[in-house]
Amino acid sequence: MNILVTAPYSAEAREQLQAYGNVFYHPWKPHGRAFRSDELLGLLRETNADALITEHDQVDASVIEATNLRFIGVCRGTPSNVEIGKATEKRIPVFNTPARNAQAVAELVTAALIVFLRKMREGETWLKSREWKSDAHESYLHFRGHELAGKTVGLIGFGGVGQRVAEVLRGFSCRIQYYDPYLKQSPDPQFHRSTIEEIFMTSDIVSIHLPVTEETKSLIGERLLRLMKPDAILVNSARASVVERGALLSALKERRIAGAILDVFYHEPPDESDYELILLPNVYATPHIAGASYEVDDHSAIMMNRVLEQWFVHQNRNIRQLVNPEVLTAEGMGNDEL
Repeated sequence: MNILVTAPYSAEAREQLQAYGNVFYHPWKPHGRAFRSDELLGLLRETNADALITEHDQVDASVIEATNLRFIGVCRGTPSNVEIGKATEKRIPVFNTPARNAQAVAELVTAALIVFLRKMREGETWLKSREWKSDAHESYLHFRGHELAGKTVGLIGFGGVGQRVAEVLRGFSCRIQYYDPYLKQSPDPQFHRSTIEEIFMTSDIVSIHLPVTEETKSLIGERLLRLMKPDAILVNSARASVVERGALLSALKERRIAGAILDVFYHEPPDESDYELILLPNVYATPHIAGASYEVDDHSAIMMNRVLEQWFVHQNRNIRQLVNPEVLTAEGMGNDEL
C-alpha cells in the first residue's frame, strides 16, 4: 500500500505507518495553505497512493471519484473537508480524530477567561501608554477584577472538548453544568446535567462547544441570550454560526451581558460585520487559535495511528474468516466494528 500523508505527521508517527506500506509525506503547511482538489489529485497520482491521511485539504467528489482509495484519514475533529457522501458511495472508510485539540482549547478558554475577568488587556494597554501618573494604588483601584474560582460555568456541548474544559475549570473550584442531549450519562457526578434554558439563566460563564449541524446553526439566539445574567460572559471557541450574530451584537452593545470571548467569526478572515463585534470594548477576541498548539499535531497523528491499527486488525480478521469461516462463530463480530 502507498499512503500519501499531507497532514502534519512526526517522523515517529510516519515510521509507525510504514508497517502498512510506503509513506509519501507532503505536508500542507510548508505549501502555505491546504491543497486544492486538483493539487491533491496530482499528488495522489504522482505517488500512486492507495490511501490518504489529510487535515484541511479539499477532498471533494472529484478526488474520490478519480481514485481507488482504501481509506481516508482526516486529522480533524470533524471530516468536513471530505465529501462523505461520495466516500460512502464508493465504500471508502473515513477516519477522523475527535477531541485532538481538547487540551489546547481548554487551556486557551481558561486563559482568556482570566485575562477578561482580571482586566489584564486594559491594564497592559494603560501601562504601556504611560498613563500611570498617580500613586501605587491607582492601578489597583482602576483594574480590580473578578476571580475565576467559584464561578458557575455552563457548557453547551459536552463531547471530548467540553469535558476537557470542565476538567481544567474544576481545578479552579468552578461549578460545572452542561447541556448535551446526546450524552446519556455524565462522565463525572460532579458535572451537572441541565436544560439549555437553565444554563443560560444561572451560569456566570457560558462556553460553547458545538459542531455546526442543521440542528445547531443559530441555536443560540435572542431568546437564550436574554436569559443570561447581566454580569455573565459568553465564550465561543467552536463555530460562529451556532450563535445568531445580530442577537449577540445587540446583547453586547446594550450591555445586557458583561461581555464575550470569541475565537471564531462568521467570515475568516473577518469582514466589516465581524469587526463590528471584534472591536467592541467588552469583547476579547483571538484569531481562531484555540486549537493552534504544536502538540495538537502530535495528538492527531497518535490518534490516527491507533484507529488505523484497529482497522487493519479488523481487515485481517475478515480475511481470515473468508478462509476459515468457523472463526466467525468463535470470535464474533459486534465488538470489532469501527
